[in-house]
Amino acid sequence: MGVVQSIDRAVGDPVAGGFYTVREAARLLGIGQPSKITAWLQGHQRGAAAIIKRQYKPIEGAQELGFWDLIEVRFVEHFRKQGVSLQSLRKAAEQARKDFGHQHPFAMSNVKFLTDRVTVFSHAAQETGDKFLLNLVTKQYAMYVVLEEVLAKGVEFDPASGMAREWRPTKEYPHVALNPLVAYGQPAILPDGVPTAAIFRTWKAENGSYPAAADWYEITEDLAREAVEFELGLPE
Repeated sequence: MGVVQSIDRAVGDPVAGGFYTVREAARLLGIGQPSKITAWLQGHQRGAAAIIKRQYKPIEGAQELGFWDLIEVRFVEHFRKQGVSLQSLRKAAEQARKDFGHQHPFAMSNVKFLTDRVTVFSHAAQETGDKFLLNLVTKQYAMYVVLEEVLAKGVEFDPASGMAREWRPTKEYPHVALNPLVAYGQPAILPDGVPTAAIFRTWKAENGSYPAAADWYEITEDLAREAVEFELGLPE
């Protein structure tokens, strides 16, 4: 697949762990309100704790994300859309960090941790009185499995650690991937590793010429087209 390396050193290291602004994360995940991500990263002023334990400490107040943060935001947003409360997700995250011994439990493999995570969510639902979540993970276990499988699509997990190490956002553009060890985790064409944004800028500068963009980065015209169409499909 071009780049298969360990990202064990990802925590605290933007070079190995990927790097995204809140706005970039919102754009990549299709989240219309970037402020939601900020709240999940730093908590609410009303005293609610953060849901996600960030990979990097804020620099002058900026809330940059790492690759595992991005995958966890994707997880939280997905379950929020299903009606799971923030309080329940917060409780589940706290318990999962204790049980799994990792700061990013929502970026773990669904195959390796599915059963244990069901238990975590059941406890969180009971503690918060979230009847929807309790029903989802106990009485409708099959539905919970479906949700997990949707989240796992396009994500490659490290077989040793169970942690996410690459995400391909859509089957429509199979060569576009986010890998924290390539282009700081920005969307790139693999295995070449050229950022899709760079190809897109060159394509625009060359008056929409795919051959020119492809020649500039020494990739095929099909890959140049894939990169450009991926960028065009992202929200403004």
